[in-house]
Amino acid sequence: MKAIIVGGGIGGLTAAAALHQRGWEIEVLERAPEFTEVGAGLAVQPNGLRALDTLGLGDLLRSKGPADPPAGIRRRNGHWLIRNDLDYLKRRFGQWATVHRADLIDLLRTAVPSAALRPGTEVHQVRPDGTVIHSGGASTADLVVGADGVHSITRRSLWPHARGPRYVGYTTWRLLTPPQPVEASTETWGAGERFGHMPMPDGRVYCYIMANAPQGSQGGLDDLRERFARWHDPIPALLHAAREDHVIQRDTYEMPDLSTYVAGKVALLGDAAHAMTPNLGQGACQAIEDAVTLAAAVDGGDVRAGLEAYDRARRPRTQMIVRLSRQVGSAAHWTSSALTAVRDAALPLLPRSVFERSLAPSYDWTP
Repeated sequence: MKAIIVGGGIGGLTAAAALHQRGWEIEVLERAPEFTEVGAGLAVQPNGLRALDTLGLGDLLRSKGPADPPAGIRRRNGHWLIRNDLDYLKRRFGQWATVHRADLIDLLRTAVPSAALRPGTEVHQVRPDGTVIHSGGASTADLVVGADGVHSITRRSLWPHARGPRYVGYTTWRLLTPPQPVEASTETWGAGERFGHMPMPDGRVYCYIMANAPQGSQGGLDDLRERFARWHDPIPALLHAAREDHVIQRDTYEMPDLSTYVAGKVALLGDAAHAMTPNLGQGACQAIEDAVTLAAAVDGGDVRAGLEAYDRARRPRTQMIVRLSRQVGSAAHWTSSALTAVRDAALPLLPRSVFERSLAPSYDWTP
């Protein structure tokens, strides 16, 4: 059996590795000239690590980048809005790990035959019979996996009438700083803007910043330094240590619900199927879950039945995670001074169990 994977990011390479381990011939078509990932840090959460366990890679990440769960959420003056019980979260859900996105790509790539990788190949059209038209000609397979991101050509080819990705109203910056003394992974909320930071295994700090903005707006490091100059430590110091050429800005999109993730011999996974806001940090983990589930579903050789099983397993869960992620982050982007005052007064009064229960649907998944 042969599979063509359109897209060589985290989801696509996980699918390639999972299918290869099950004896499939694979071909990975990637538009970029090399298989890598721009971007910065990534927290691989317990559900993502359990998915990677099926490839024999979970423990490697656990040992290389062991991390604590998120410590909680602060106000811009540093006072806690939510403070998590880290020991409980690790006992309840398992280990977290941190990794640079490019390093995770490299790790996944080692699980895929190099001869199967086709960088610099732009896909123009995907057909339901398993034919892929691309810059190198045409390829045909028993299964096509559309792992080509939020603006997926696979989705546009076979779901031409589906609503496209929706801009959620805020833009996101990501960056890595040189090593800094940061103790925990924490997020800070203001009015319509927030700042998160996460220590990396080598001492560098991954930072992500989100702010309400018109679609397509741009802002550089100087703008960020001015915007967050009066926020609590270490936020100003992190931005002062950052370099302009390490800052990546992208608008934030969410996919409206699709009625199915499969068509003919084709399956969508990851952002192509269910792009979500980054509020739960679950985008990459859900793509990894998709990939290992899809490989298991088609393992018996009946691709049509396997695709139907994949859709039944993944669509309800991922669409639930999309909604949950939207809800979790919405209060951070309120701009009304009255609403933010109520938020800042109410959140510290809620019992920890409320937040722990809200996390369970994301973290409880097992392959």
